[in-house]
Amino acid sequence: MFGVVEPKGGRHFTTATSNRSADQFAHIIKHIVDRYPNAGTIHLVMDNLNIHCRKSLVDSFGEQKGGKLWDRLTVHYTPKHGSWLNQAEIELSLYSRQCLGKRRIPSLGKLQQETRIWNRSVNRKRTKINWRFTRKKARRVFKYNKLQSNS
Repeated sequence: MFGVVEPKGGRHFTTATSNRSADQFAHIIKHIVDRYPNAGTIHLVMDNLNIHCRKSLVDSFGEQKGGKLWDRLTVHYTPKHGSWLNQAEIELSLYSRQCLGKRRIPSLGKLQQETRIWNRSVNRKRTKINWRFTRKKARRVFKYNKLQSNS
């Protein structure tokens, strides 16, 4: 599972894949970039998994196309010991409870189908994540001084 969400906009792109490979990641990034054609930059918050990098896109799409996709992103990696910052965990929890429940899904195809249905449902409702960790709180927690916060 790749848990992808625009928390304030209520857009969900959670995807079931056969594995967690660099190629799968690259195709998900392409899908996201394609959904925001007019965005100058797409801010992407993700964990530090080794496949979450430019190389994955270049290996899958070539230097020109992969590099162009990566350049559309402003990447923010979550701190290695700060999973509590990771809204993707909230997304996957919602997905697990609302889509999967206690069912056992017999095949990847069926899981992908159920995932697409769930994404459509929450996107129609614009289900948002009410994230309360503000920039002001982050600066206090991480002890940014005023000089750093202006940059």
